[in-house]
Amino acid sequence: MTTTIRVMLVDDQALLRTGFRMVLAAQPDMEVVAEAGDGAEALDVLRSRAVDVVLMDVRMPNLDGVEATRRICGGEGGPGAPKVLILTTFDLDEYAFSALKAGAGGFMLKDVPPDELLSAIRSVHSGDAVVAPSTTRRLIDRFSTVLPSAVEQPVARELERLTDREREVLVLIAQGLSNGEIAARLVLSEATVKTHVGRILGKLGLRDRVQAVVLAYETGLVRAGDGSR
Repeated sequence: MTTTIRVMLVDDQALLRTGFRMVLAAQPDMEVVAEAGDGAEALDVLRSRAVDVVLMDVRMPNLDGVEATRRICGGEGGPGAPKVLILTTFDLDEYAFSALKAGAGGFMLKDVPPDELLSAIRSVHSGDAVVAPSTTRRLIDRFSTVLPSAVEQPVARELERLTDREREVLVLIAQGLSNGEIAARLVLSEATVKTHVGRILGKLGLRDRVQAVVLAYETGLVRAGDGSR
């Protein structure tokens, strides 16, 4: 039996919500169960409506997507907090990095092809982080000036909990490689890489790969422009 993913659309542009709703309505495993025009309205709706994944715009009146994401992931949206997938217009969204730190499960560009958006929703719903490698690097490059220029000692000590291999895997995660690509790079099985990723998240108290990417850059373990696919 296929599980139906309950989706909420949060965007101040009704026309965009209509477009996304039409795309999602054609999917047998998805249903748009709620909509909101800003973050504050989204929080109100979530207190009485069960939602699995929220497609969240960043720039909105009253309460923007970053703060709304922070509150939702912090439990203000009611029990069983949904996953949040940020939809950005990259050239305008200085806040996308903050949204990831706030707890978003990933981000996609608003002009993403429909099949990629649908895949992202399914991935976020299943617990995977969705951060396209190329978009991640562009985002980090853009925001590198606001990231710490030196390693902060308290966070650096957290990284000392990792083995050399786990640090190596973390670097590759931050460069945007998938488990399969990391396995090929390090000549490991994909199952072994998945185990390493789980241990990294557990040791560092991270929720998902998105937070791992953020931490790797914040601590200076990886610098903007490092690595290539």
